[in-house]
Amino acid sequence: MASEALYINDRITIAGWELTEQFVLAGGPGGQNVNKVATAVQLFFGLQSSPSLSDRVKANAVRLAGRRVSKDGVLMIEASRFRSQDRNREDARERLKELLLEAAAPPPPPRRKTKPTKGSIERRLKEKSGRSEVKKMRGKPGGD
Repeated sequence: MASEALYINDRITIAGWELTEQFVLAGGPGGQNVNKVATAVQLFFGLQSSPSLSDRVKANAVRLAGRRVSKDGVLMIEASRFRSQDRNREDARERLKELLLEAAAPPPPPRRKTKPTKGSIERRLKEKSGRSEVKKMRGKPGGD
């Protein structure tokens, strides 16, 4: 169990009891240490059952996480970039924080439809007729 709370922003703080960590063997650099010490971290977070998140943030997080969320709504983040447990633990918590910050971001403003200006329409049509003339000139000369 992760003991300390994870501060996301001024509105979202995840309690320590909501996060579960599991240490597993990791491949990669590390020499013989790789075969003896479980340095990779699997961080589990019950996304759907969390009281810390709003429904909108939960839905966005599930969409952003994709296959990392199980059918039960549990998000798993695996971190094995570093050789030590502590750095991998911090890396996993930081990646969870980034995901939740992106999910909590406000939606973009709706697109407003605009009409092309009269000048841009005229320029487009002039360019179009110019291209048409160039292509007509490429044809075989018509003889009498």
